[in-house]
Amino acid sequence: MMPKQPPAQQLIPLDAGAVLAWYDRHARDLPWRTSPADRARGIRPDPYRVWLSEIMLQQTTVAAVRDYFLRFTTLWPTVRSLAAAPLDSILREWAGLGYYARARNLHACAEAVVERHGGVFPATSLELLTLPGIGPYTAAAIAAISSDEPIAVLDGNVDRVLARYLALDVPVREVKDLIRSTVQASVPARAGDFAQAMMDLGATICAPRAVSCLVCPLQPGCAGTRLDPLVYPVKAEKPQRPTRYGHAFVIRDGSGDVYLRSRPATGLLAKMTEPPVSDWTRAKSDPSFPVAANWTHHGQIVHVFTHFRLELQVWSATIADTSSFDEGWWADPRSLESEALPTVFRKALALAGLE
Repeated sequence: MMPKQPPAQQLIPLDAGAVLAWYDRHARDLPWRTSPADRARGIRPDPYRVWLSEIMLQQTTVAAVRDYFLRFTTLWPTVRSLAAAPLDSILREWAGLGYYARARNLHACAEAVVERHGGVFPATSLELLTLPGIGPYTAAAIAAISSDEPIAVLDGNVDRVLARYLALDVPVREVKDLIRSTVQASVPARAGDFAQAMMDLGATICAPRAVSCLVCPLQPGCAGTRLDPLVYPVKAEKPQRPTRYGHAFVIRDGSGDVYLRSRPATGLLAKMTEPPVSDWTRAKSDPSFPVAANWTHHGQIVHVFTHFRLELQVWSATIADTSSFDEGWWADPRSLESEALPTVFRKALALAGLE
């Protein structure tokens, strides 16, 4: 069955002039952003900072990213310095931000920019798409913001604004081409500022659970404001997230140090740091302890990944003989903050009395 389409008269372009006038007055102050006032003075955005922020912001909030961005740009102020950094250092600094494939792709992309492009990011979205970890949205965002490429930039905020503006009565994913064509027809010469303005509208004026229609620059043409804007976007039916089960084993030696190791080079949380863990299976199972010891059960943690929910039973033991533990290293609990531990394993260590 073909998805329903909104009436043809709703395909008129957005009022880009009104959007930009609003943005010039109300643009968010973000550490990776070149303000509209600076743009007007001829200051160009740094593609490295734009790229870094866009990778960090994938599946993550502005509030969560801000401190990570400032730390990364202090440690590695250029793409060349990031490319030259050890991957382990990048993973350590990324720990806690989630979606760790982004960190590995970040390093691979920096290396590719240096090796293929002499340390200069390509200017077009098509060229950017050839780099590791850069998909259609990220390529469009970098090209628009850094080079004013006249291309539609659609993130979740923009999708929500358009779903309300067009009063779409089907989920966004079913009419993505319509949303893209509406935005594309509206892109002005200030493409980068327009892209960021639309994102800001969705983050502030046309937010997920609150709207301020009376001060919205798009209100005169918005179909949703004449109905109930909070009805949109129509929610897509979500598949049920399965549950996986496993065990985490927190092992300490006689001096109190905790045993850690690196995860495999591929797969979920690849190359990140962990205490020993079991496989994560569809059915609950008894623990298979990695060493004979007096094990204490601390309970379970629950961690939600994108595609499944994990219930992890946490055990701890202190051992005297550490000779068989040669795949990892023993870490002082006081230095765990510097380890590349994902949030799920920090939870496990905390439940066992560490951190």
